[in-house]
Amino acid sequence: MSLEALSGITSYNSEDYERLAYDESLQKYCTNFKNGMNLAVPPFPDPSNNFARFTKDDNGREIKIKFDHGTTTLGFMYKGGVVLAVDSRATGGQFIGSQTVEKIIKINSFLLATMAGGAADCTYWDRVLAKQCRLYELRNRERISVAAASKLMANMVYNYKGMGLSMGMMLAGWDKRGPQLYYVDSEGLRTSGKVFSVGSGSIYAFGVLDSGYKWDLSDEEAYDLGRRSIYHATHRDAYSGGIVRVYHMKETGWVHIDDNDCMDLHYKFEEEKEKMGGA
Repeated sequence: MSLEALSGITSYNSEDYERLAYDESLQKYCTNFKNGMNLAVPPFPDPSNNFARFTKDDNGREIKIKFDHGTTTLGFMYKGGVVLAVDSRATGGQFIGSQTVEKIIKINSFLLATMAGGAADCTYWDRVLAKQCRLYELRNRERISVAAASKLMANMVYNYKGMGLSMGMMLAGWDKRGPQLYYVDSEGLRTSGKVFSVGSGSIYAFGVLDSGYKWDLSDEEAYDLGRRSIYHATHRDAYSGGIVRVYHMKETGWVHIDDNDCMDLHYKFEEEKEKMGGA
């Protein structure tokens, strides 16, 4: 069966499963490969309750399967639109898996999403959202609003509440109502606002963001505020780091401003501090 090969299932334990039950499970719970509108769900109501049998290896040693998540993402609205800034570090507990993760995902030319939490969960559901937004555009011959896109995401993930998803994302875009910024998480929470920061380093980012934020920022001031907020979070939060990416959502669509290595920003800001101290 091609689905078995795709899923990596090559055999089954006859002591635990009867062949009929095995085939029925594949047919019932893996229909998303046959019908793109359906999503695969686990074969039990609350997967987290079934993790207990996987917490020990063959030698009886404990296995930690709940890794600490870490990241820093922020977004804020001002007179020029919406600025998004993120780091690029992916971690699994104290292990750094990558320093170059793209944490801003392009849904379409007028809609961006940030990812915080489980990288796999955020990436998958952002792709599902991008698909649904494109279908909406084809059916209605106009772009989906940011409010509708955020509501669509909240409704989709709410159906999986309690099943182990880990997501905290921002959706930023520009529609008929102007610039919009929403926060959506895996619990189905959805709220709009002007300033958000999500992730383990958000408390440090908020410290800089709140002190420098105002509505009438110039574009360059807004970009610099985003960079500084993420940098200071990466400097103090071990789970954040790598590259600081800045995007600007304008009336004409999103624009990628720049990518800066945290180390380069560190020396740049230290040099500025020394010059100010010397003056």
